[in-house]
Amino acid sequence: MNQGLIPNRYAKALYEFAAEKGSDELVFGHMQKLADAFASEPALVKAVSNPFVSRADKIQLLFSASGTTADDMVMSRFMDLLADNNRLDMARDIALAYLKIYRREHNIRLVSVTSAAPLAKAEEDRLKQLVQRHLGTATMEYTHAVDPDLIGGFVVTIDNEKLDASVANELKELRLKLLSN
Repeated sequence: MNQGLIPNRYAKALYEFAAEKGSDELVFGHMQKLADAFASEPALVKAVSNPFVSRADKIQLLFSASGTTADDMVMSRFMDLLADNNRLDMARDIALAYLKIYRREHNIRLVSVTSAAPLAKAEEDRLKQLVQRHLGTATMEYTHAVDPDLIGGFVVTIDNEKLDASVANELKELRLKLLSN
């Protein structure tokens, strides 16, 4: 079976179960923490994939990483299901798939702004308003980063759409234009 297909099926089942129990937003928070933990701690992937780490230890690691307690019935049952089916090593991919499903179902768009220098509060608010106008009724999950390599300007990414208004991009395009002549 396709490695992407299995995590998507588990994520969809988790979403439906969590929504049925009224916990889909809470599980979304846990899945965000879990995905962030996997991104910031590469050893977590190795630990949950290691056959010498016990099932209980793997579940405890995933509970800790997601900010979940064993009292959380939805997450507890889900972790048991993953363990019973030897799928704990897919927790990262399942978390990412859950986030995608939740965002789609709740019309949430990922918005990332990268600027060459920190933006003033007024500039950032104006940029957020422009993006929100573009999104219409969708909600945005906003992040901002600074990358001095842009030289000037900014890059706005909305899901898979990218608007590059940076000086670095302008210079690159000018160079390509000069080389093609």
